[in-house]
Amino acid sequence: MEKKSGLHPRNRHTSRYDFPSLIASLPELKKFIAKNKFNGEDSIDFANPEAVKTLNRALLKFFYNVKCWDVPANYLCPPIPGRADYIHQIADLMGSMNGGVIPRGEKVRILDIGVGANCVYPLIATHEYGWQFVGADIDPKALANAENIVSSNQLDQKISLRLQNNTEAIFRGIIQETEFFDLTISNPPFHSSLEEAQEGSKRKIKNLGKGKLDKTRSNAVLNFGGQNNELWCVGGEASFITRMILESLQYKKNCFWFSTLVSKSTTLPQIYDELKKANVQDFKTIDMAQGQKKSRIVAWTFLSPAEQIQWRTKKFAAN
Repeated sequence: MEKKSGLHPRNRHTSRYDFPSLIASLPELKKFIAKNKFNGEDSIDFANPEAVKTLNRALLKFFYNVKCWDVPANYLCPPIPGRADYIHQIADLMGSMNGGVIPRGEKVRILDIGVGANCVYPLIATHEYGWQFVGADIDPKALANAENIVSSNQLDQKISLRLQNNTEAIFRGIIQETEFFDLTISNPPFHSSLEEAQEGSKRKIKNLGKGKLDKTRSNAVLNFGGQNNELWCVGGEASFITRMILESLQYKKNCFWFSTLVSKSTTLPQIYDELKKANVQDFKTIDMAQGQKKSRIVAWTFLSPAEQIQWRTKKFAAN
């Protein structure tokens, strides 16, 4: 089966979608399958929010044993292959600091900033690596939906959720003084305004349709694209990540690695400047790709080499 370019080798989605197997796992997917007019192969209309949501439900059930999953109307329905790539890349990052052995099991604690209504990162990671997750979000409705997903799949012992009451804070109010995380992840809102987010969604839908944006697809843009706080914030991702770096200084001994997805390569120089100002001990940029879509993870740590050894000896020795 043809391989998708750029995905991590452990990613379960490196091949084209096996629609017969997915339909066998979730029969309701069948009604959304149609022949692609450009290549004659089975596909779905990726501009149709219900079709995308049903595909996600099938993928999560077939590959990750997630039997119950849904997101409310107008909330982000993320691409599963790209989300899985972030998880596998950070697994490698932690493994690189542990003699090449990826730490697994419930002793590993991850904090997801902006877990969203979909809760996809924790769902994938708990299945693949058995890690413990805390998911934080500023949206009570999103958290309520994520909580329903967690409880419906009997994952309450692996995934816990926290409301961020301060919309100006990222880690404050979430990380407690005496708790520790091996890594934090985030997929920040990367647009700087609602208008920019809408234009980005329109371009995405148009590219999926391989042609001009018709009225039906235009009407689907906001439904497909996600909530405001999922897609944009004042200053875009550069502003959000800058605040994240500044706040991480307050918790530099509470976390081994901080990390964030960076959508725009033009954001990197500002991030690097902020990391140098914060006097981090080390930082890494991990390139990712899914087809023509390019992104990257930036990760940083304040722990000295000696502190890193102490951390992994205490936390990962049994792995």
